[in-house]
Amino acid sequence: MFHGQGVDEPLSETGFKQAAAAGMFLNNVKFTHVFSSDLTRTRQTVHGILEKSKVCKDMTVKYDSRLRERKYGVAEGRALSELRAMAKAAGEECPVFTPPGGETLDQVKMRGKDFFDILCQLILQEAGENEQFSRGAPSNCLETSLAEIFPLGKNCPSESNSDSSAPGLVASVLVVSHGAYMKSLFNYFLTDLKCSLPTSLNKSEFMSVSPNTGISLFIINFEKGQEGKPTVQCVCMYLQDHLSGMTETC
Repeated sequence: MFHGQGVDEPLSETGFKQAAAAGMFLNNVKFTHVFSSDLTRTRQTVHGILEKSKVCKDMTVKYDSRLRERKYGVAEGRALSELRAMAKAAGEECPVFTPPGGETLDQVKMRGKDFFDILCQLILQEAGENEQFSRGAPSNCLETSLAEIFPLGKNCPSESNSDSSAPGLVASVLVVSHGAYMKSLFNYFLTDLKCSLPTSLNKSEFMSVSPNTGISLFIINFEKGQEGKPTVQCVCMYLQDHLSGMTETC
C-alpha cells in the first residue's frame, strides 16, 4: 500500500524493531544535527534511533515538511497493482507516472534540492561563525565516530589531506526520510552534482529504493573559497547490517 503523505500511519511492530536496530548500529556516532520528515512514521523512526544513542540521546530534532514522502494523490492508501493499472491506462511507466493529485518527480526533486541547499548554507554559516573551524582546530573527531562503522577511507577529509592542520568534518548530519523521496534526492546528487560512487556500487543499484531503515552515507565538501556546487562522495548505500535476521517489512 502507498502511504505517501496522506496516509500518516504509525510504524508497525517490525518498524519499531528496525528503528531500534538502526539506533544500536549508530549508537556511538556523534551527530551535530538531526533532521526528519514530520510524518508519524519518520518521527517514530528518528526517536527510535536517538533513544539508543550513547552520545546524542537528547539532541533536538528539526522536523521538516520538505523531507516528506512523495505525494501520490488518489493512489495513496491503494495497492501497487492499482498504481500500475493507473499508469498503464495513462500509457506511462509506473515509476514516472504521476497519479491525479500527486507530485511529479521533478517536484519531489526540487523539494530535495531546496532542503539540501538550505542545509549546506546552515552548515557553512555555522562553520564560519565557529572560530575552531576557521583555525583548523580538531572537529571533536566526528569522522572517528563514523569510521568505526562506515568505510570512510580516503573519503574522509582528515584522511585524504596530509596537512595535519587541515580541519576534519565540521558537521555530521542525520536525516530521516522516505524511500521514494530519498531516491529522488540521490538522483539529484548523481545527475546534477556528479556524485562519485564507490567502485563496488553501480548506477542502477544507486537508483534503487532503500529498504526500511537502509543507511546511506555521503561526504559533502566545499573547497575553501568555493562558490556554487559542492562535491558529493557516496561512501555507502542502503547499508542493512543492522537488519540481519529480520525478514519482515513494516
